[in-house]
Amino acid sequence: MSLPRSGLILLLWAGVTAAGPAHYTYRVVHVYPHDRGAFTQGLEYRGGFLYEGTGLNGQSRLRKVQLETGKVLQEVPIDPAYFGEGITVLDGRIVELTWQSHRGFVFDQSSFRLLRTFDYPGEGWGLTNDGRRIYMSDGTSAIRCWDGATLAEQRRFTVHDGTQPVEMLNELELVRGEIYANVWQTDRIVRFSPNDGAVTGWIELSGLLNIFERATADVLNGIAYDSAGDRLFVTGKKWPKLFEIKLERKP
Repeated sequence: MSLPRSGLILLLWAGVTAAGPAHYTYRVVHVYPHDRGAFTQGLEYRGGFLYEGTGLNGQSRLRKVQLETGKVLQEVPIDPAYFGEGITVLDGRIVELTWQSHRGFVFDQSSFRLLRTFDYPGEGWGLTNDGRRIYMSDGTSAIRCWDGATLAEQRRFTVHDGTQPVEMLNELELVRGEIYANVWQTDRIVRFSPNDGAVTGWIELSGLLNIFERATADVLNGIAYDSAGDRLFVTGKKWPKLFEIKLERKP
C-alpha cells in the first residue's frame, strides 16, 4: 500500500508501522494492595482516588478506594438481582453497567446516591469516556459510542487488527487519546483508535502475579489512568495487588 507522507506520519504517531501494531511489555513501578475479594469489573482514577465497580450477583459494589492502602472509603451495594459491570466517571456522575440485565445506573460521584436508571440492548461489559462521549464494550469486537449527557447511542465501530476483528473486549480506559481494553481470559491489553477502531498496539502483561497468587485469582481486568501524573494502573478480578506500570516497547 502506498501512502502520502502525511498519512505515514499519522500512522507512525499512533505506533503503527508497515509491520503492523506496536507490541509492548511492562516494567512495574509500584505495587499497591487490592481487595482480593473484589471481582473487579470497572476501574477509574479520579481526583486522587480509585473508583471501582465489582461484580457477581449479591456481591456487586460501587466503591471509592484509597490507592496507597487499598482501603474502601465509600461503598454502595448494587441490588442483588444485578451483576455489576464497567463504570466510568463523567461530570460528577458515575455510570455503571450490568451484565445481562440490560439495565444501567447513574450515581452521584460525591454521595453515591442513585440518580437514575437507564436501559440498553445486549450485554454490558466495560465503559470509559473522553469528557464528552462514553464508550461501551459488550464482549464482542464492537464499541458503542454514547452521548455523555443523554446516554443515547450515537454510533458503533469494530475494533480490528488489520482485517481481523478483536473479540472479547472487556474493561476500557482512555489513555492519551487511545482506548485500552482488556481482552477477556487473556493477559493482554489492546490499544485502539476511538475514531475507527484500528488497533495501534498490544500490551503483554503475563507474570504480574506469581504462581501462588494466581492460584486464587481470576483474570486480568481493570485499567485506570492518572492523566495528571501520567500513571497507568492495572489489576484483576480477585487480585491481591494493583500495579502501577510503565510500558516498554518491544524491538
